[in-house]
Amino acid sequence: MSAAAGDPGLVVPRSVAVIMDGNGRWAKQAGLERIRGHEKGIEAVRTTVTECAQLGVQALVLYAFSEENWQRPQREIDLLFKLLKRFLAEELPTLMQHRVRLVHSGRRERLAPDVLDLLDRTIAATAGNAGMTLSLAISYGGRQEIVDAVRALAADVQRGAMAPAAIDEAAIHARLYHPELPDPDLLIRTAGERRISNFLLWQVSYAEIHVAEVCWPEFRAEHLHAAFRDYGRRVRKFGKVT
Repeated sequence: MSAAAGDPGLVVPRSVAVIMDGNGRWAKQAGLERIRGHEKGIEAVRTTVTECAQLGVQALVLYAFSEENWQRPQREIDLLFKLLKRFLAEELPTLMQHRVRLVHSGRRERLAPDVLDLLDRTIAATAGNAGMTLSLAISYGGRQEIVDAVRALAADVQRGAMAPAAIDEAAIHARLYHPELPDPDLLIRTAGERRISNFLLWQVSYAEIHVAEVCWPEFRAEHLHAAFRDYGRRVRKFGKVT
């Protein structure tokens, strides 16, 4: 962690994860369709990505679409992926300007070919960027990620590449979707909710949790700064005695 220049109270975590909650609630309160909340939420994504990149965050993971979200009405799912494609197309210049490298966390099998194509092209276009890594968790579930890691381990054991006795935490971690990313130091959830919701279950074991009362479409730089200041006041012991 590091203090932001000019603001010693603003402690910048190395890695941040965000559960972007409250889009539908914000829209309902405004008398709008749920999808309007998701549209408005793109502004919060843009603000959070650029502010984190400028402050020196190394990795940012955004919970964009969970495995459970596939149970939503098909019309809403279609509109959500339409918004995702628009974000990928329109925000590429911003990602390049701030040297942000994009990666995807989640299962690819259920994503439509046009979504995968644009996602892969954006990932390839930003692969050489040496600034912050932005991971979009799409069709993602924390339990599912652990299941996929265990399946990979089982395959290695079956073909004789690993002995069962050699399986440890490091072996599981190495088979997560992006083992190169640091575990989140700070997990932010908006809309006042206090649940992890199957997000990064392995990685957030020692993350500090900050709950913002505002819905995601209302989340701005000042709310991010408040989360970082809250994080800076925490004493992180990792189970040890300080």
